[in-house]
Amino acid sequence: MSNRTAAGTAAPSRREQILGEAARLFAERGFHGVGVDEIGAAVGISGPGLYRHFAGKDAMLAELLVGISERLHDGGRRRVEESLAAGLGPEETLDALIEGHIDFALDDRELITLHDRELDRLPEADRKKVRKLQRQYVELWVSALRAVNADLTELEARVAVHTVFGLLNSTPHLSGSSSMPDRETTAALLHRLARGAFSAAAPRGLAH
Repeated sequence: MSNRTAAGTAAPSRREQILGEAARLFAERGFHGVGVDEIGAAVGISGPGLYRHFAGKDAMLAELLVGISERLHDGGRRRVEESLAAGLGPEETLDALIEGHIDFALDDRELITLHDRELDRLPEADRKKVRKLQRQYVELWVSALRAVNADLTELEARVAVHTVFGLLNSTPHLSGSSSMPDRETTAALLHRLARGAFSAAAPRGLAH
Protein backbone atom coordinates (compact mmCIF):
# COMPACT_ATOMS: atom_id res chain seq x y z
CA MET A 1 0.00 0.00 0.00
CA SER A 2 1.51 3.30 -1.06
CA ASN A 3 2.22 5.75 1.72
CA ARG A 4 3.11 8.62 -0.63
CA THR A 5 1.40 11.86 0.34
CA ALA A 6 0.94 14.97 -1.71
CA ALA A 7 1.37 18.46 -0.32
CA GLY A 8 -1.56 19.40 1.86
CA THR A 9 -2.78 15.83 2.45
CA ALA A 10 -2.89 14.15 5.83
CA ALA A 11 -0.09 11.81 6.80
CA PRO A 12 -1.01 8.11 6.81
CA SER A 13 -2.74 6.87 9.94
CA ARG A 14 -1.05 4.34 12.21
CA ARG A 15 -3.29 1.64 10.72
CA GLU A 16 -2.20 2.62 7.22
CA GLN A 17 1.43 2.65 8.31
CA ILE A 18 1.07 -0.88 9.68
CA LEU A 19 -0.50 -2.10 6.45
CA GLY A 20 2.19 -0.41 4.37
CA GLU A 21 5.01 -2.05 6.32
CA ALA A 22 3.22 -5.40 6.39
CA ALA A 23 2.86 -5.29 2.60
CA ARG A 24 6.54 -4.46 2.17
CA LEU A 25 7.74 -7.18 4.53
CA PHE A 26 5.34 -9.84 3.24
CA ALA A 27 6.42 -9.09 -0.34
CA GLU A 28 10.12 -9.21 0.56
CA ARG A 29 10.14 -12.32 2.75
CA GLY A 30 6.81 -14.09 2.35
CA PHE A 31 3.85 -14.19 4.71
CA HIS A 32 5.31 -16.88 6.96
CA GLY A 33 8.74 -15.27 6.98
CA VAL A 34 7.55 -12.21 8.89
CA GLY A 35 6.54 -12.00 12.54
CA VAL A 36 4.14 -9.60 14.21
CA ASP A 37 7.01 -8.20 16.28
CA GLU A 38 8.91 -7.28 13.09
CA ILE A 39 5.93 -5.44 11.64
CA GLY A 40 5.50 -3.60 14.92
CA ALA A 41 9.18 -2.64 15.01
CA ALA A 42 8.93 -1.25 11.48
CA VAL A 43 6.29 1.27 12.63
CA GLY A 44 7.75 1.88 16.08
CA ILE A 45 5.31 -0.01 18.28
CA SER A 46 5.48 -3.30 20.13
CA GLY A 47 4.23 -6.46 18.43
CA PRO A 48 1.39 -6.86 20.95
CA GLY A 49 0.45 -3.24 20.28
CA LEU A 50 -0.53 -4.23 16.75
CA TYR A 51 -3.44 -6.18 18.15
CA ARG A 52 -5.16 -2.89 18.98
CA HIS A 53 -5.43 -2.41 15.22
CA PHE A 54 -5.57 -5.94 13.75
CA ALA A 55 -6.45 -9.39 15.05
CA GLY A 56 -3.24 -10.75 13.54
CA LYS A 57 -1.23 -11.22 10.35
CA ASP A 58 -4.13 -12.98 8.62
CA ALA A 59 -6.32 -9.93 9.15
CA MET A 60 -3.62 -7.66 7.72
CA LEU A 61 -3.24 -9.80 4.62
CA ALA A 62 -7.00 -9.92 4.08
CA GLU A 63 -7.34 -6.16 4.41
CA LEU A 64 -4.47 -5.59 2.00
CA LEU A 65 -5.76 -7.90 -0.74
CA VAL A 66 -9.47 -7.17 -0.39
CA GLY A 67 -8.68 -3.47 0.00
CA ILE A 68 -6.67 -3.15 -3.19
CA SER A 69 -9.33 -5.04 -5.16
CA GLU A 70 -11.95 -2.63 -3.85
CA ARG A 71 -9.75 0.36 -4.63
CA LEU A 72 -9.08 -0.77 -8.20
CA HIS A 73 -12.73 -1.52 -8.89
CA ASP A 74 -14.09 1.66 -7.29
CA GLY A 75 -11.41 3.78 -8.93
CA GLY A 76 -12.09 2.26 -12.33
CA ARG A 77 -15.82 2.79 -12.02
CA ARG A 78 -15.27 6.38 -10.93
CA ARG A 79 -13.01 7.07 -13.91
CA VAL A 80 -15.62 5.69 -16.31
CA GLU A 81 -18.39 7.73 -14.68
CA GLU A 82 -16.29 10.90 -14.72
CA SER A 83 -15.44 10.40 -18.39
CA LEU A 84 -19.10 9.98 -19.26
CA ALA A 85 -20.12 13.00 -17.19
CA ALA A 86 -17.48 15.10 -18.94
CA GLY A 87 -18.72 14.00 -22.35
CA LEU A 88 -15.45 12.30 -23.22
CA GLY A 89 -15.30 9.65 -25.91
CA PRO A 90 -14.46 5.94 -25.68
CA GLU A 91 -10.76 6.54 -26.37
CA GLU A 92 -10.45 8.93 -23.43
CA THR A 93 -12.34 6.54 -21.16
CA LEU A 94 -9.99 3.69 -22.02
CA ASP A 95 -7.01 5.98 -21.48
CA ALA A 96 -8.36 6.93 -18.05
CA LEU A 97 -8.60 3.27 -17.04
CA ILE A 98 -5.07 2.62 -18.25
CA GLU A 99 -3.73 5.61 -16.34
CA GLY A 100 -5.42 4.48 -13.13
CA HIS A 101 -3.98 0.98 -13.38
CA ILE A 102 -0.52 2.34 -14.15
CA ASP A 103 -0.67 4.35 -10.92
CA PHE A 104 -1.38 1.10 -9.07
CA ALA A 105 1.34 -0.81 -10.92
CA LEU A 106 3.97 1.81 -10.08
CA ASP A 107 2.93 2.75 -6.55
CA ASP A 108 1.76 -0.58 -5.11
CA ARG A 109 4.17 -3.14 -6.48
CA GLU A 110 4.27 -4.98 -3.14
CA LEU A 111 0.55 -5.68 -3.43
CA ILE A 112 0.99 -7.21 -6.88
CA THR A 113 3.58 -9.57 -5.41
CA LEU A 114 1.33 -10.34 -2.44
CA HIS A 115 -1.62 -11.13 -4.68
CA ASP A 116 0.43 -13.51 -6.80
CA ARG A 117 1.96 -15.33 -3.84
CA GLU A 118 -0.52 -15.17 -1.00
CA LEU A 119 -4.09 -14.97 -2.33
CA ASP A 120 -4.71 -18.64 -1.57
CA ARG A 121 -3.97 -17.98 2.11
CA LEU A 122 -7.12 -15.86 2.46
CA PRO A 123 -10.26 -17.39 3.98
CA GLU A 124 -12.68 -18.59 1.32
CA ALA A 125 -15.11 -15.70 1.86
CA ASP A 126 -12.35 -13.15 1.34
CA ARG A 127 -11.02 -14.96 -1.73
CA LYS A 128 -14.50 -14.95 -3.25
CA LYS A 129 -14.85 -11.23 -2.56
CA VAL A 130 -11.50 -10.52 -4.23
CA ARG A 131 -12.43 -12.63 -7.27
CA LYS A 132 -15.82 -10.96 -7.59
CA LEU A 133 -14.31 -7.48 -7.45
CA GLN A 134 -11.68 -8.50 -9.99
CA ARG A 135 -14.32 -9.81 -12.40
CA GLN A 136 -16.27 -6.59 -12.09
CA TYR A 137 -13.11 -4.57 -12.70
CA VAL A 138 -12.29 -6.60 -15.81
CA GLU A 139 -15.79 -6.02 -17.18
CA LEU A 140 -15.34 -2.25 -16.86
CA TRP A 141 -12.33 -2.59 -19.15
CA VAL A 142 -14.05 -4.99 -21.53
CA SER A 143 -16.93 -2.54 -22.01
CA ALA A 144 -14.53 0.36 -22.51
CA LEU A 145 -12.41 -1.56 -25.00
CA ARG A 146 -15.39 -2.75 -27.05
CA ALA A 147 -16.73 0.81 -27.12
CA VAL A 148 -13.49 1.73 -28.91
CA ASN A 149 -13.58 -1.26 -31.24
CA ALA A 150 -16.82 -3.19 -31.50
CA ASP A 151 -15.20 -5.71 -33.87
CA LEU A 152 -13.72 -7.40 -30.82
CA THR A 153 -15.88 -10.12 -29.35
CA GLU A 154 -16.40 -10.11 -25.60
CA LEU A 155 -14.07 -13.08 -25.28
CA GLU A 156 -11.35 -11.41 -27.37
CA ALA A 157 -11.69 -8.21 -25.38
CA ARG A 158 -11.49 -10.10 -22.08
CA VAL A 159 -8.33 -11.91 -23.20
CA ALA A 160 -6.82 -8.61 -24.32
CA VAL A 161 -7.63 -6.97 -20.98
CA HIS A 162 -6.06 -9.79 -18.98
CA THR A 163 -3.01 -9.63 -21.23
CA VAL A 164 -2.61 -5.90 -20.62
CA PHE A 165 -3.00 -6.46 -16.87
CA GLY A 166 -0.15 -8.95 -17.09
CA LEU A 167 1.97 -6.40 -18.91
CA LEU A 168 1.26 -3.57 -16.47
CA ASN A 169 1.55 -5.80 -13.42
CA SER A 170 5.06 -6.85 -14.41
CA THR A 171 6.54 -3.88 -12.52
CA PRO A 172 7.57 -5.93 -9.42
CA HIS A 173 10.09 -7.71 -11.64
CA LEU A 174 11.86 -4.39 -12.21
CA SER A 175 13.78 -3.86 -8.98
CA GLY A 176 16.38 -1.26 -8.17
CA SER A 177 16.69 2.36 -9.20
CA SER A 178 18.48 1.45 -12.45
CA SER A 179 15.71 -0.91 -13.66
CA MET A 180 13.24 1.80 -14.66
CA PRO A 181 13.48 5.39 -15.91
CA ASP A 182 11.83 8.16 -13.88
CA ARG A 183 8.18 7.69 -12.95
CA GLU A 184 6.75 9.98 -15.63
CA THR A 185 8.75 8.31 -18.40
CA THR A 186 7.88 4.84 -17.12
CA ALA A 187 4.18 5.68 -16.92
CA ALA A 188 4.18 7.02 -20.47
CA LEU A 189 6.00 3.92 -21.72
CA LEU A 190 3.56 1.58 -19.98
CA HIS A 191 0.65 3.53 -21.46
CA ARG A 192 2.05 3.17 -24.99
CA LEU A 193 2.63 -0.54 -24.45
CA ALA A 194 -0.94 -1.04 -23.20
CA ARG A 195 -2.42 0.82 -26.14
CA GLY A 196 -0.15 -1.07 -28.50
CA ALA A 197 -1.36 -4.39 -27.11
CA PHE A 198 -4.99 -3.35 -27.52
CA SER A 199 -4.27 -2.15 -31.05
CA ALA A 200 -2.73 -5.50 -31.95
CA ALA A 201 -5.82 -7.30 -30.64
CA ALA A 202 -8.25 -5.30 -32.73
CA PRO A 203 -9.18 -6.87 -36.09
CA ARG A 204 -9.25 -3.47 -37.82
CA GLY A 205 -6.76 -1.63 -35.64
CA LEU A 206 -7.25 0.65 -32.68
CA ALA A 207 -6.59 4.35 -32.83
CA HIS A 208 -3.79 5.71 -30.64
